Amino acid sequence: MECYLDNSATTKAFDEVIEAVKSEMSEYYGNPSSMHIKGFEAEKKIKETTKIIASTLKCDESEIIYTSGGTEADNMALIGIARAYKRSGKHIITSSIEHAAVLQSAEFLKEEGYEITYLSTDSKGVINLEELENSIREDTILVSVMGVNNEIGTIEPIEKISEIIKKKNPNTLFHVDAVQAYGKIKLIPKKMGIDLLSVSGHKIHGPKGIGFLYVSYKVKIKPIIFGGGQQKNMRSGTENVCGIMGLGAAVKRIFDNFDEDTARMRGLREYMIKGLSECEGVTINGADGDEGSPHIVSASVKGVRAEVLLHSLEEKGIYISSGSACASNKPAVSATLKAIGVDKELLDSTVRFSFSVLTTKDEIDYALANFKETIEKLRLYVRR
Repeated sequence: MECYLDNSATTKAFDEVIEAVKSEMSEYYGNPSSMHIKGFEAEKKIKETTKIIASTLKCDESEIIYTSGGTEADNMALIGIARAYKRSGKHIITSSIEHAAVLQSAEFLKEEGYEITYLSTDSKGVINLEELENSIREDTILVSVMGVNNEIGTIEPIEKISEIIKKKNPNTLFHVDAVQAYGKIKLIPKKMGIDLLSVSGHKIHGPKGIGFLYVSYKVKIKPIIFGGGQQKNMRSGTENVCGIMGLGAAVKRIFDNFDEDTARMRGLREYMIKGLSECEGVTINGADGDEGSPHIVSASVKGVRAEVLLHSLEEKGIYISSGSACASNKPAVSATLKAIGVDKELLDSTVRFSFSVLTTKDEIDYALANFKETIEKLRLYVRR
């Protein structure tokens, strides 16, 4: 049995997505900047996807900028805002548990003369709200916090964060890295006080190499890619029509059954947490209940190295992660696990299970049975 539980790394494309991509390659292959009918057809397909996305966020279609994925969207948000508002200030706030796309953009800006404040978190991964309030200054131009942590699944209190920001300094902008949040929790930027929001297509059963950045019409932002002036000069380069059409198909499928699918995923998550908690020496990381995303479970396994466990389960057709896939092939201690206070001996003994709308209870049962058997065997081996 194949049991794919690494959906936070990437997801299997929906059949509808595959068909959309095929139709672009065979029929709607024109350059959307071309003046002839083939270009017009491609442009129309882009507009159709933009309309679908805008409807899920209850925003205007002009507020969507397509990117190559979540990483570029995060880079554009931080660097684009920093360059647009540098006369207003050079102070940016983020957290210590952000994705590398945000943290490394912040480090780049630090080298450019910006001051970066990194917020701490509690033991569940929720950022320190008092620290946030005390950190906001007159020259703070941006706060960037992820909606759902990619390693432990904790949902950040986005509306509370926004309320604190706008009360302390109404001119400070709020960016949310929603790569793990979009399609899993409800996000209405205008209602929640979000000024910018990043999304990646392949986390929601769309193609790799496509994503978007929501930018409120009230916000000024500078481009970070230059060339032909596509997307109103905000992101030059011929649009990835293939990826955009696939993204549109994925978004439509995800949101057509959003409530039902997320409720089912949450049920699977609680079921897996219960099963894992019954195993000796297993600790669950992150927030409980509704404060945790419906699709991520982080578990630390005493006495078993994550990499060994991962490959042992792989032999049985079970695919999980030892952390963020964006850095899992580069051995390093997880900043997130350190920030939430995971015991030192468990830092390299933590694995992540992540679900999707395609995940079944049979897969969870298979994974739990083999997980328990495998850790018992590995512990025997270690004791010898």
